[in-house]
Amino acid sequence: MKTLSNEAANPEGRMPLMDHLRELRNRLIKAILALLAGTVIGWIFFEPVWDFLKEPYCSLPQSKDLNGKTCSLVVNGIFSSFFLRLKIAFIIGMVISSPVWLFQLWAFVAPGLYRRERRWTYVFMGVAIPLFFVGTALAYITVDKGLSIFLGFVPDDVSALITVDHYLGYVLAMLLVFGLTFELPLFVVILNLAGVLSSARIRRSQRMIIFGIFVFSAVATPSADPFTMLALALPTVVLFEVSAVLAFLNDRRKARRPDPDAGLSDDEISPLDLEEIDAELEREEQTRGDRRR
Repeated sequence: MKTLSNEAANPEGRMPLMDHLRELRNRLIKAILALLAGTVIGWIFFEPVWDFLKEPYCSLPQSKDLNGKTCSLVVNGIFSSFFLRLKIAFIIGMVISSPVWLFQLWAFVAPGLYRRERRWTYVFMGVAIPLFFVGTALAYITVDKGLSIFLGFVPDDVSALITVDHYLGYVLAMLLVFGLTFELPLFVVILNLAGVLSSARIRRSQRMIIFGIFVFSAVATPSADPFTMLALALPTVVLFEVSAVLAFLNDRRKARRPDPDAGLSDDEISPLDLEEIDAELEREEQTRGDRRR
């Protein structure tokens, strides 16, 4: 615990390199312990999660055996079933322990950020997480549609032997592709707020961006069937259009602000309120010191 004399001597909360490494080690240990605990919970609740993951496949007629009764997936190795359970338990552990390891990551990074940067980080995470889960939910709904197209070519007297590794890899790829693609409009808004991407440039490149979304959807989806491609591309285009409207509104808002340097010539020095700047810097340094402590 820091003493008052240490706080007075180090008001900015600065730390030497070794202290940073020790803090990183401690936070990594906490994150790993939380991940291990979540994996144990995932191992215990493997059966209901696996039933949920295989439901899109088992809802198809082609998933049944030749008797038409049992949904069948196969393993092609002695240890395949063990690693399947371990893989799913680890994924569950990642999701369950995400509040812990995200907090540890944030607690390590946040003291080095200014107040405005922390505020934008809160906004980014508050929008990115729901968008990712909306994308994964849409992927789960469309998994059986892509499977039904290709498994529909299986003859009636033939049983499709799909390995659990192949099926699980397909489902996880669908969830990640949809979830991450739904983050694209958020990055457009962030770049616009940062002044890197203007709404005028978005309008000029709008056709190429939409065309690129469709091309990416055709290439990135694991099944590459038309239905899955459209299921990914159309919502992404809608979200992109929403982000373009938000960028336009933000640029129009900034255009209404008066420019304090508009009346100055090119060789004239703009006036600066040094006292206000110094006060703002002191507040930021004090905040960083408080966060570090």
